[in-house]
Amino acid sequence: MKFARSMFVAAAVVVTSLPAAGDDALLGHELRRLHSPETVKLDRYAGQPLLIVNTASHCGFTRQFEGLETVHKEYAERGLRVLGFSSDDFNQEAKDEAKAAEVCFVNFGVTFDMFATIPVRGEGAHPLFRELARQSGEPPQWNFHKYVVDRSGRVVAAFPSRVEPGAQELRAAIEGVL
Repeated sequence: MKFARSMFVAAAVVVTSLPAAGDDALLGHELRRLHSPETVKLDRYAGQPLLIVNTASHCGFTRQFEGLETVHKEYAERGLRVLGFSSDDFNQEAKDEAKAAEVCFVNFGVTFDMFATIPVRGEGAHPLFRELARQSGEPPQWNFHKYVVDRSGRVVAAFPSRVEPGAQELRAAIEGVL
C-alpha cells in the first residue's frame, strides 16, 4: 500500500510539472508558414519559452525585424522560439504575400518562424491572439506588439510596438522564462 501511494504521488508530481502541451486556446492551431504551402501545428512549440509578435512589412516599426532576429539568434540555444505572425489589421502589410516574405527574409534576413497573414485584434482575431489578449489584458494596439510566453503556455509579459526587441524590460522578461 505504501508503494502504491508513493507511485501515485510520483505520478502526480510528474503530471503537474509537465508543460501545457494541450493548451488548445494558445497552441492548439495549425497555421501556414509565410509564403509557403507548409503548415505548422503550433503545439510543436509546447514546453518552450516563446516571443510572439504580430508583424507588418510596411510599418514604421518594420525595422524591428532586425532586432527580433538578433533576439532569435541570441536566445535560440537557450530554448527561446521567436514566432512572427503577419497581419494586415492596421493596413500596413503587403497585399502580395511574396512581397511580405521578401521584406522579412531578404531585406531583414529573418530566420525565425514567420506565419501567413492572420487577424490579430477585435472580434475576428485568430484564436491564438484572442488568447494572448485574454491572458495579458492587452490586445495588439499596433504592429509589432510582443508577448513573452513561459514554458507552461502562460503570457508573462506584453510589450507595445514602441518597446524595441533590445529593450532592457523585454530582455528581462525573456530571461525570466528561460
